[in-house]
Amino acid sequence: MEIEGIDTVRHQLLRQRLIAEVRVKGITDEEVLVALNAVPRHFFIDARHQDLAYADRPVPIGQGQTISQPYTVAYQTQLLEVEHTDNILEIGTGSAYQASVLAQIGGEIFTIERQKKLFEKYKKSSYLRSLSNIHFFYGDGHEGLPEFAPFNKILVTAAAAEIPPALLEQLEVNGHLVLPFGPVDQLQMMVRITKSPDGSLTKETFNRFSFVPMLQGTSE
Repeated sequence: MEIEGIDTVRHQLLRQRLIAEVRVKGITDEEVLVALNAVPRHFFIDARHQDLAYADRPVPIGQGQTISQPYTVAYQTQLLEVEHTDNILEIGTGSAYQASVLAQIGGEIFTIERQKKLFEKYKKSSYLRSLSNIHFFYGDGHEGLPEFAPFNKILVTAAAAEIPPALLEQLEVNGHLVLPFGPVDQLQMMVRITKSPDGSLTKETFNRFSFVPMLQGTSE
């Protein structure tokens, strides 16, 4: 995972082409598209995969993880309906690309990574350090971050066969929780859960995607 580099005119043109492609696929939220265009995706990808930086596809980043497909990042972000003042909890930092897109829109981003080796790389990135509204944590995403709750929005970037109760508890009234829901041996349904003032939950279902599993515990 590179997380450093120079954002050249060529990179910017490739990014604009990617944004046009994502728009054609159905992303209509202009703030999401602007945020996606602002983040140099090639900073998050190893040198050997640089030719794939602006392809609309996932790319390996090590530790059995991938940087998500830009369309998927935009899709989940659009479903969150992010406000500039939101406190957002992200489960599964991965490359930190998704967190960086969220940070461009605004609010405070609290992101948890269970893989220690990935987590350690964030500290070395001058680009990520420049995004002062991202707060990185090493831990088990199933537990959330109760000390910083409640969260206006919660985003899970791994497939969950069950929704962790702690995340529902940490969701603010009228807040959204977006996650890929279902078993990992098949495509998962993207789900948005909204908490009503009386504490009840409304579930909406959207398109199907394929994500790595949401695992419990941490890994050195």
